[in-house]
Amino acid sequence: MELVQQHPEISAYLAVGEAVDHDHPLIGEVAARLSGDHPDAYSYAEAAYAYVRDTIPHSMDSGDLRVTWRASDVLERRTGICYAKSIAYAALLRARGIPAALCYQRLTDEDGSNPVVHGLVALLLPGERKWARQDVRGNKPGVDARFSLGEERLAWTVRPESGEVDYPVLHAEPHPAVLGVLKSAPDRPYLGRTLPTEL
Repeated sequence: MELVQQHPEISAYLAVGEAVDHDHPLIGEVAARLSGDHPDAYSYAEAAYAYVRDTIPHSMDSGDLRVTWRASDVLERRTGICYAKSIAYAALLRARGIPAALCYQRLTDEDGSNPVVHGLVALLLPGERKWARQDVRGNKPGVDARFSLGEERLAWTVRPESGEVDYPVLHAEPHPAVLGVLKSAPDRPYLGRTLPTEL
């Protein structure tokens, strides 16, 4: 699948935004800590990936009722769904000058029912010509996502025959439909009932 930049300028994928707030001191603090042991861009990107995937529980797995949508809140409260965790990973990448985009999949149950939009991150490391999608959702039985610049190791591979879709657009900030549901949800159960079904 060919990924498509929403913005022609790569600087858009390094910019500070309302959700990807990597100018926040907490983002800088975590980035600096991870950089200490991982000074080059590749090892830093992989370490930041593991940090978000493994140390910030997915709120639907953990049962946490809080909803986060701003990167600094995700890191401070240590909770979020796939969208929020992706925003946090994008912020940690941008904090180190690594272009990072938000991108999405449409997933369904086996029979094509219950569609839902799933959040990912795409990054562009120095010397690379292609964006590489990453999934920081968090692993669980049946889900084994890993950091990879070659063959994708996402939580799920789309099944077009079931109506699933890989959306190719690389967004600099969360898609408005995604950000809208995150900001309006009073708690995670409500969020679970209002997740977008397509973009």
